[in-house]
Amino acid sequence: MTQHLKALTVAAATLLITLSGCSSNENKTEQTSEQMTYEVAQKFLRTSNWASAAETLELLEESFPFGAYAEQAQLELIYSYYRSTEHDAAIASADRFIRLHPQHRNVDYAYYMRGISAFENNSAFNTVLSTDITKRDAGSARESFDYFTQLLERYPDSQYALDAQKRMIYLRNMLGRYEIHVANYYFKRGAYLAAANRGRYVVENLKQTPAVPDGLAVMAQAYHMLGMDDLSQKSAQVLIANYPNHPALKNGEFNYRFGRDKNLTWVNYLTLGLFKKQPTINFDTRNLYNSFYRDSDANPVSSPPG
Repeated sequence: MTQHLKALTVAAATLLITLSGCSSNENKTEQTSEQMTYEVAQKFLRTSNWASAAETLELLEESFPFGAYAEQAQLELIYSYYRSTEHDAAIASADRFIRLHPQHRNVDYAYYMRGISAFENNSAFNTVLSTDITKRDAGSARESFDYFTQLLERYPDSQYALDAQKRMIYLRNMLGRYEIHVANYYFKRGAYLAAANRGRYVVENLKQTPAVPDGLAVMAQAYHMLGMDDLSQKSAQVLIANYPNHPALKNGEFNYRFGRDKNLTWVNYLTLGLFKKQPTINFDTRNLYNSFYRDSDANPVSSPPG
């Protein structure tokens, strides 16, 4: 359907509402206009014309805020915004539904869609730009995690609970990896105390995530560079005992020159080391301890319950 035809269809729905005030039997005509507008929105939903569906549902809600289809239309508007990739609008609509209908039988869907929309907000740049999502600001990921937490706390038996739990595992893993990326950056800047704090945060607050081994390695390395040998050795001992295959270990001991023992290439020899790449400390064992970056078994986002 072209944009022109979509606009005409929405305009037709608007005309139905406008004409409702001209009828001698105003109540009956208004009910008919509300139903017909809702049916237009349903047609757009069935044909995946999400933007036009959102426009028609907005019109329906504005014209019939207390009508027979008002609450269902609000749920479908959240979904339409989400499918139109208008994630901020979807979050705002979900917030509004929760505020207006806290006891609604399907309010758990609004909680779920709020988390999903924030989740996709976090993933959008990765899809478009093919960037490493764990290197981006983690604000949306934390927001999504908090929204899913609220869903599980209020509605642990919700039909959306299982999918929310799976996504929360992914989000925790991503947040842990984000902290390690920041720690690696601090190593480059020579901010070893800041790096150690990031590693400790992962170990203490993001337990059982694949980032924990690197968190321990970060602590061992950073404390060593700070001359805090006791803390460094304790971190290294925990790493050795629990993750003996970590690449920062060498012959069963922590290799404090990890990342700095690179072999010279033929370019280094020919240029007498002039273009030798400077050694860097970069802990990243995702391929070893995290076999997936996103749960492939996550359920598809379902349409609003009727």
